[in-house]
Amino acid sequence: ADTIRILVATDNHVGYNERDPIRGDDSWKSFHEVMCLAKERDVDMVLLAGDLFHENKPSRKSMYQVMRSLRMNCFGEKPCELEMLSDASENFQGAFNHVNYEDPDINVAIPVFSIHGNHDDPSGEGHLAALDLLQISGLINYYGRTPESDNIAIKPVLLQKGHTKLALYGMSNVRDERLFRTFRDGKVKFFQPGTQKNDWFNLMSVHQNHAAHTETGYLPESFLPEFMDLVIWGHEHECLIEPRYNPEMAFHVIQPGSSVATALMPGEAVPKHVAIISITGKEFKSEPIRLKTIRPFVMKDIVLAEERSLKDIWRHDNNRVAITRHLMDIVEGLIAEAKSEWLSCQDEVEDEELEPPLPLIRLRVEYTAPEGGRYDCENPQRFSNRFVGKVANVNDVIQFYRKKAAANRKLANDAELPEESVLAQLSIDSVKVEKLVREFLTAQSLTILPQNSFGDAVSQFVDKDDKHAMEMFVNESLANQIKHLLESNDVEEEDITDAMEHYKSKLEELFAAGHLKKTRKAKLKSKPDTWDSDLDGDWADQPGALIHTDAEAEDDDEGISSIPPKKPAVRGRGKAAATTRKPVAPPKKTPAARGGRGKKRVIEEEDDDEDEDVIMIDDDEESEGLFVKPLPTAAKKPVAREPAAGTSSRSKSSVKSASARAASTKQSKLNFSKSTGTQRSQANGRGKKPQEPSDDEISDDDDAFEPVSAPTRSSRSRR
Repeated sequence: ADTIRILVATDNHVGYNERDPIRGDDSWKSFHEVMCLAKERDVDMVLLAGDLFHENKPSRKSMYQVMRSLRMNCFGEKPCELEMLSDASENFQGAFNHVNYEDPDINVAIPVFSIHGNHDDPSGEGHLAALDLLQISGLINYYGRTPESDNIAIKPVLLQKGHTKLALYGMSNVRDERLFRTFRDGKVKFFQPGTQKNDWFNLMSVHQNHAAHTETGYLPESFLPEFMDLVIWGHEHECLIEPRYNPEMAFHVIQPGSSVATALMPGEAVPKHVAIISITGKEFKSEPIRLKTIRPFVMKDIVLAEERSLKDIWRHDNNRVAITRHLMDIVEGLIAEAKSEWLSCQDEVEDEELEPPLPLIRLRVEYTAPEGGRYDCENPQRFSNRFVGKVANVNDVIQFYRKKAAANRKLANDAELPEESVLAQLSIDSVKVEKLVREFLTAQSLTILPQNSFGDAVSQFVDKDDKHAMEMFVNESLANQIKHLLESNDVEEEDITDAMEHYKSKLEELFAAGHLKKTRKAKLKSKPDTWDSDLDGDWADQPGALIHTDAEAEDDDEGISSIPPKKPAVRGRGKAAATTRKPVAPPKKTPAARGGRGKKRVIEEEDDDEDEDVIMIDDDEESEGLFVKPLPTAAKKPVAREPAAGTSSRSKSSVKSASARAASTKQSKLNFSKSTGTQRSQANGRGKKPQEPSDDEISDDDDAFEPVSAPTRSSRSRR
């Protein structure tokens, strides 16, 4: 009378592979067997630890089969002997915020308590799960909700039968990395009963990764409170039904595993069980029960080089037939083993011959041949189709793989690290990142990437938190190498490596001398309003966040096409400079009204040169100031539209080129009539000798109305 008997199961995955003509009904049949066991063994309650459904929007067929099974086995005239002591409204939500066996309109004999997993989690409008539909229909009790994943409060469902008190805790699935951070930050609170704390048996169900797949991608048992007595662990499909004691935390852990194989892995090949937990006072006993409707699954690994019947067959050229025949014999043996294993766990039925279901078979074959030989293996799917009608998985019976050589390669790389004495001197607290990278790269052999630029990019990434520094450095280095090789038409194929090494050395020398520009800082798009950094990650880490504007691409092309590749950059012009500047409108040109410009041809050619200089402007505020002063453009426009009769054909083409560039800078709308000041300036400036401006006089900070001397390039013959 004082013993609470609980049937424990998890990961039923109803609806898994339901469209498969052979395996479509496996999941709901196994769940139905679990519920039938609860009724046959007359348990007090059923505890499910998540993933009742395989999808958060289960099909009608899946929902129908689950509701049918629950109603057949959980409803009845037998009274439920469990007494609810806590406030049910704190654990259950919705219109019926109480346990279903206390509802006066329905009679529940065996209540089912369940948390949600990662497959049947709440989603969509209203944030409802499939379990909400089952609860509102009075079939289960959905508890352990986690509405706030960064602030979790876990309150127990307090039940009592006789003198046995049960505190039932539940925590539904939360993304492992986020849950790890929430536990680490101390934002998970566990509530305990207010009275007689030592008299309660504390039982908890969780649905998280049990094994440490990554540093934070699991739930350590040490995060759970020490006052727990038993933890039912869901999500892991391997059946570890025997209670395992954790001496550090002083509680037991049971991992029931899944009731249906959802992957052909070694963990799924373990026989499937559920357990009946009998709790009396502070003690419990576990009774494992093997499920009998589970489709038999046998898995085996072999190495072809170690098979006696295939000894030295790798020396022969045509060995496919022999290998295929040997593998078929192994699969036939596995099929027979699966059938006999299934029959051995069935109840003896007189005068009835049981027909075992088609088994799941997986044969993993490592076919790495000794040096100089090879194994000619058949196509895996064609091989698997040989067993149609004999196995359930007719497309993936066999899996071929080669032995990994990554370990040896890793050891070889380890030998190229700096000496131990050098590493000992490199204290992380006192050394710069560039020095650390330089010491490591010295031991390596870089062919394409410049070493000093590599260290600078790493420094930008670490010190300045430029998340795209490495990406942009690698992309630009590869693009420059390819461009250099394409321009070098005389490079033979066998000399490509030497040419790449030479170009890399040249870039390293330029960077060391300070002539090589640093990688342009990445520009990011504005983060969308619907972006959740916790769920989707940092916006800056997304490839789509980086802006690749057409203007930059056009700027790159302009700089490449307008400047010869071998022309010395006297005034800072060239591809490198052009790609880092924004194109700005030509109002930078000095207005003709100031006088002293000379002939009309000189003005036109000077304007052409000035257009090239304008590209270097990179001051947004100055550009805005220039755009509201149309006088320089007004003075130049008539010249371009009505060239003098003495202008040469070369000058006409220059005028057209200047006009085209002016149009591209959106200044073509400024249409002014020819002013008298323009004509006077042309007449007065014919006899003056143009002067060469110094580099100091050419500055981006010059105002559009300041006088600028005419450069000597205007008088240079361009024919």
